[in-house]
Amino acid sequence: MLNKIVMTMASLRLLSGTVEICAALIMLRLNQIDKALAVNSALALVGPLVLITTTTIGLVGLSDKLSPGKFLWVVAGVACLLIGILKK
Repeated sequence: MLNKIVMTMASLRLLSGTVEICAALIMLRLNQIDKALAVNSALALVGPLVLITTTTIGLVGLSDKLSPGKFLWVVAGVACLLIGILKK
């Protein structure tokens, strides 16, 4: 039996992948650089949102198994990832 938290995280990733594939098909259908760039820009919002959501769900699932010190290390690592991804 699959863990509900793992199933939720995987489902979000599958949904995210489906959105990416749909966006690629829309770009091909539009066949214009400016419109394809607009679709691509909209995708820039989806990626970090899915990362934050899946990480949060995973951390909630681990919260009862991690000591407070280890939990802070995980949060610090996630913060570094987000700073690296979102900072321009």
